[in-house]
Amino acid sequence: MACFLVPASEAVVTTIAQKIVESREKKGIVKEESPVNEIPKVKFSEKLSWLNRMLWGGSALLAFEHVWHGEVNPVFPFLTAVQNGETADMLAEMSTAGVGMAVLVTLIWGTMVVASHAIENRKDKVEENI
Repeated sequence: MACFLVPASEAVVTTIAQKIVESREKKGIVKEESPVNEIPKVKFSEKLSWLNRMLWGGSALLAFEHVWHGEVNPVFPFLTAVQNGETADMLAEMSTAGVGMAVLVTLIWGTMVVASHAIENRKDKVEENI
């Protein structure tokens, strides 16, 4: 009914965080990790953009699915569960399915960041051995 609202709200928070990190990277507050002669490492703002794309895309797809099944209306209060008095069911779905999806997407993103970091470190070690 409204499970897409949880990852969408996380996407709002991470988008704001990404903008803050990008502005700090541009001002030079966040130091660059790689010297000039090496292949540049992926900036943290770029890694946050991966999470944002996954969250916004998943939320949009879920919202479309709920519109398709008639669970979202174009008039206030927008959600049919609120109109029918099923708010407890809606909140239960948000706290189980919505939070579960948001956590799963964030864990997958975390795995991507760890893999990216491992690849960057491996590349440095290979260059040291040459």
